[in-house]
Amino acid sequence: MVGLKPSEMPPTTAVKFLGAGSAACFADLLTYPLDTAKVRLQIQGESQVAQAAQNIQYRGLLGTIQTMVRTEGPRSLYNGLVAGLHRQMSFASIRIGLYDSVKQFYTPKGADNSGIITRILAGCTTGAMAVTCAQPTDVVKVRFQATIHLGPGSDQKYSGTMDAYRTIAREEGVRGLWKGTLPNIMRNAIVNCAEMVTYDIIKEKLLHYHLFTDNFPCHFVSAFGAGLCATVVASPVDVVKTRYINSLPGQYRSPLDCMLKMVAREGPTALYKGFTPSFLRLGAWNVIMFVTYEQLKRALMKVQMLRESPF
Repeated sequence: MVGLKPSEMPPTTAVKFLGAGSAACFADLLTYPLDTAKVRLQIQGESQVAQAAQNIQYRGLLGTIQTMVRTEGPRSLYNGLVAGLHRQMSFASIRIGLYDSVKQFYTPKGADNSGIITRILAGCTTGAMAVTCAQPTDVVKVRFQATIHLGPGSDQKYSGTMDAYRTIAREEGVRGLWKGTLPNIMRNAIVNCAEMVTYDIIKEKLLHYHLFTDNFPCHFVSAFGAGLCATVVASPVDVVKTRYINSLPGQYRSPLDCMLKMVAREGPTALYKGFTPSFLRLGAWNVIMFVTYEQLKRALMKVQMLRESPF
């Protein structure tokens, strides 16, 4: 057995909620530079970004990271980290922490197992709920990641995370904080289904056929499969979401308009810009998050049982 043993009692909803948010924050801390590189690759080609970058070109994952460190310093890789952690504590807690509860809600009474449709419904529901609550944090995170600082004299629109929330609300209205909610709901419905349902099914089959026990190798393989599946199906929506959120007011009429203009201007391959960092980021993020999440659930349940024990 690798890691903590499963607790005798199933984890409570509160344990899953807290564990999911904490595990997601930990995964974000370790993989955030990959996410920032992905955003820069996705927005490359936008006129205002090209002008701000003064002909800086990003080439591949490592090339993007090297260019950012050389032109903006190492701290640029963590632009928007605070908003990113805000996002994970609210977003992941809902979409991951409540997944099992919503899945049970959709499961017909008397059924032994949840079917694939039930799991997809649960993934779509928790994904949509999470986006609705956490969209402002995603808007601020993407704005910070997309901002290029070329030295002390360069313009800096936001002095900090809280200032970014206030500035966006003041300049674009409160609705500006929920900009791109529709494409984000679409993206996260897809991502959540791909991640949670794939992880759920792979783990279930590995345990059913006794290929692994419920420990680290099982969680690792399941999480890697979930990350690969999520990247393949969600990349086009993710690119459109990033472009739309980062656009100037009035630049695009809708997410669909954003997608059509992007394809017309840059070709259909633009929908998969940043695929490699997306996969490396989602693959690594899923492995770290799910492995940490499984261990945190067991640790938190152990603490809870010790507190409730009379001795």
